[in-house]
Parts: sequence; C-alpha cells; structure tokens
Amino acid sequence: MLLSAENITKAYGTRVLLDGADLYLNTGEKLGVIGVNGAGKSTLLRILAGTEEPDGGTVARDPNVRLEYLPQNPVFEGRRTVLEQVFAGLSPEARELAEYEAKTILTRLGVSRFDQAVGELSGGQRKRVAMASALVHPCDVLILDEPTNHLDSEMVLWLEDYLRQYRGALVMVTHDRYFLERVVNRMVEVEGGSLHFYEGNYDKYLKLKAEREEMAQASERKRQAILRREYQWVMQGPTARGTKSRERLERYEALKNREGPAQKTELELSAISSRLGKKTIELAGVGKAFGGRTVLRDFDCMLLRDDRIGIVGRNGSGKSTLLNLIAGRLAPDSGAVMVGETVRVGYFCQENPPMDPGTRVIDYVKEIGNNIETPEGTLTATQLLDKFLFPGDVQYSPISRLSGGEKRRLFLMAVLAAAPNVLLLDEPTNDLDIQTLTILEDYLETFPGAVIAVSHDRFFLDKVVRRVFAVEEEGRVAAYPGGYSEYLEARRAAEREKSPRAPAGKRQERPAGLRKLKFSYKEQREYETIDDEIAALEEEIAAVRGGQEEKASDYLALQALQDRQAELERALEEKMERWVYLNDLAEQIERQG
Repeated sequence: MLLSAENITKAYGTRVLLDGADLYLNTGEKLGVIGVNGAGKSTLLRILAGTEEPDGGTVARDPNVRLEYLPQNPVFEGRRTVLEQVFAGLSPEARELAEYEAKTILTRLGVSRFDQAVGELSGGQRKRVAMASALVHPCDVLILDEPTNHLDSEMVLWLEDYLRQYRGALVMVTHDRYFLERVVNRMVEVEGGSLHFYEGNYDKYLKLKAEREEMAQASERKRQAILRREYQWVMQGPTARGTKSRERLERYEALKNREGPAQKTELELSAISSRLGKKTIELAGVGKAFGGRTVLRDFDCMLLRDDRIGIVGRNGSGKSTLLNLIAGRLAPDSGAVMVGETVRVGYFCQENPPMDPGTRVIDYVKEIGNNIETPEGTLTATQLLDKFLFPGDVQYSPISRLSGGEKRRLFLMAVLAAAPNVLLLDEPTNDLDIQTLTILEDYLETFPGAVIAVSHDRFFLDKVVRRVFAVEEEGRVAAYPGGYSEYLEARRAAEREKSPRAPAGKRQERPAGLRKLKFSYKEQREYETIDDEIAALEEEIAAVRGGQEEKASDYLALQALQDRQAELERALEEKMERWVYLNDLAEQIERQG
C-alpha cells in the first residue's frame, strides 16, 4: 500500500467536510475524486499530500514513496525562472537528465519562454508550469487538483495520453467526464463527510451509483412498510392485545429512530431570460491586433436568436478576445460590432469579478435585488440561494469561507439572475462540479436565447453547441457545423486531403536487368476489392454519426458510438494509405507497357 488515510475528520467552523473518512491507495490505482463544490475534494487532496493537517485521524505513507502534488492554485516565488521553478528540489544531476523532458512538457503545455520569471506569468501559465514540475519530478504518487483547468483541447488530449501511460498511482480531482472515462480505474465521491468508492471509470461509476441509490431506496421502502405495520400493532392498545412484547416494542422504537437515506438537494436552474428581438449581434469585418500580432482578421458573424456556438483554439489564439469584442468590453481595430436594442448580455467570464471577502453571501445576492423574477415566480434572495445549493448557514457566512467552486457557482447565479437573453461563457466548466455542469447543460438546452461558449471541455461542447468557430493562425476563424466531435472529424478529413500522395511522375525507362513490376496474387485481389471496402467503411461511419445525433443526450450510448467512430476512422485511414500504394503500383505497372 502506497498511501492510507484512516478515520479522517476535518471541519471549518460548523461545516463538516470529512467525518471519519478512510482511503487506501495501492500501486497502479488511478483514482478519480468527484463531488459537489464545497464537499471537501480539494481539502482531501491537501490532507493526502501533507500540506494540511486533519482535525482527527491519521495519514500514513510508505517512507520510500515519492509524492508530487499539483494544487488548484499554485503559489510561486516570483524571482525564479520557469525552468528553475520546474526543477525546484532536484539535484544538479537530476536536472541535467530531466532538462529535455521538462522542455518538451512545457512546450506541449504552451510555455515556450523557459527563462521567463514566473512572477510575470498569468494564473493559467502558472498552473501549467506547476503541472510540468509535478510531471518531471520522479514520483510514485501523483496528486492533481483540476489538472485540465487552463488547458486548451490539444493540451487536454496530450495530458490524457500521458496519464494513461503513467505507471505510478494517481489521485485526481477533475470535472472532465471524458478524462475520467479514459484515465481512471477507480472513483470516489465525497458526499456528506463520507467517501463512497466505485470500481471502474466514470461510466462504471454512473451505473454503480444508480444501483447503490436504488438499493438504498428499496431498503427505505421496506423499513417504512414494516414501520407502518408495527405502528398499527402498537396503537391497538392493551385492551385489544393485552401485554405487549417488550422486545417487539424495543424493535419498533429502534426502527422508528433509524435514519433513512438522506434526501439529496439538487441544483435547480430555470430558463430565466428577457425577450430577444429580431436584431441580435452582428460582427462585420472585425479585426483586432495586440502588439503587432493579429488575433482576429476580417471576421463576419450574424448571431441567430437560438444560436449555440462553441469557440475553440489554442491558448492565446484569441478566443477570449472574440468574446470581449462581442460583449463590448473591447473595441475592434477594424470593422463593426452591431448590437440590437433588446440584447441583454450575460457574461460568465473566466475569472470571477472582485468579491469582498467580508461580505455575507446573502448580502452579495441582495445587491442584485431583494426579489428576483424567475419562471416560477418572484424569489427572495434566500430562496434563490437555496435553489443554487447554498444552505442557510452558508448564506450568512462571509464569502471568504466559500470554496473556489462555490464562488464560481455564486457568480453563475448572479449572471443568470440578471435575466440575459445572450449568454457568453468563457471556460464555464473551470471549477464547477459535475452535478452543476450537468444541470447547466440541461438549462442551456431550454434557454430561450443565444449562447456562445469558449471551452476546452469536449463533453460540454458535444452536448451544448450546434456549430463551432475555430480560431486559427493569423487571426482566421473557421466555422464547422455540429459539436466538438464533428469538428474533430472535419479537421481529420481536411488533414487527410492535405497529406501528399505519391506523384504520378513521368514515364521512366526500366533499366536493363531489372525485374518487371507486377501485382502479387494477394495484391491483385486487394486492388479489385479495396474501393468497395472503403465505401463500406465510409457508409458505416456516416451511420455511426447519425446514431450520435439520436443519442446526443445519452452519455453512455454516445461514448460507445464515438469509440466505434474512432475505430472505423483508423481502419479507413489504413485502407486509404493502402489504396494510395496499390494505385501507385498499378500506374507503374501500366507505364512499363
């Protein structure tokens, strides 16, 4: 066993996050940690990493076990360079051996200035430098808190492959559902101070959790039925039954006092919005540059009233710039942004706005209004906070006591409560728990307005958006129909088209003595059938894509179809490469005369 935590307790004031929790980590385990914001996920990781002490219980690890920890918000000494920070704690010999790997990982994570002072880096860049440091240091246990935050889609895919191949043990908090599906082999949910473990990945977790909850509900239904029967027996009284059995009475009291499964409170989001007229937002010939670098060039877009647009691209490509231009926070260098009179923009930006840490949560909401209009009617600030999973004791606590995820949820509530009809979401999945994300996705399906989202979350994009804008080099923006999976397929198809094929070339004389080219028997048969095989693969891929549209709301079915599509695409690519070879050989044979 590499690491153990036994009977761990932890509370902040009256909030109990961990209550007698146990966790055991063995070699080869890759553990995904999930739970609602504020449940204690990051606290659990800090306790396991040794950066925070529990109130009670013990944490033990093998003295030979090397551990690396990536916090959610790393803090650096600003005078160090990027490389110095990555190598902090390593011997000169180890640094020399790890230099190539460190530079490779940093480059993969979009950090190319190795001599830059870490104090000059943005929050996202610091997180990526801390990630590189954790991966470069030799270790037996990796503890990662929201590792996919501040990574673009390509970086997430690279990290996913890296961690799948990582041979040590892994403990990871993440909201990325595709990541959980493909990397982890065990899940733990932090809920009500307890840890609930599930063998397998995210798909298995969903199935096992549903089974566990159904068993708990079935047990409770049985208890209630027995309780009703025993209650009738008790209430018959001495005249009807004589002296009652003391043992039976004791069993009745024990049954009555036993607590049933806790009723889960779920986040409630309703489509709060104002009327949106025919004229929405139009961008005509919009361009923007910073320091001589063009991030947006001659961009045109007419926003439809029910649009669902996802914006993707590498970090620093200009995705957030595009949102800020639409929101009116930036003025274009060229072109125009025209906004309709009825447009009310709600901007859920990547960074929370300043929140006075001493302000009570209830007072923060009252600044929006004492009474907020919703589809269900007028809600008080207290009622609105209840809908967003802020219980009474939290409502009267200062904002400083909220977790990072709870602050994001509070900010999201403030944005939605203002009844926008155009929603701009900049990395909305950062720091939000899976439950909140799922409900937000359902909310956006019924939102009676337009939505534009910058996101690296592949699952979110597949579920929410209907077209994708890819911000590419030199400020170009390419539009693709469909969600993220369709966008990836379109890119792969374009890359296949660009891949060089063997030139036909001129007819060359065959040198004397060389054997005449000809098909082998196997090649001849393959040459005759390969066109039909390629056509069949293309038809099957088209059918799988159609199935994905039908199963868009069924995660498990959608995942199976996407895996099948990837398998078929690999087979098609191999067939195409073989087709090029065979046709080139056929041409050479024909030229021989």
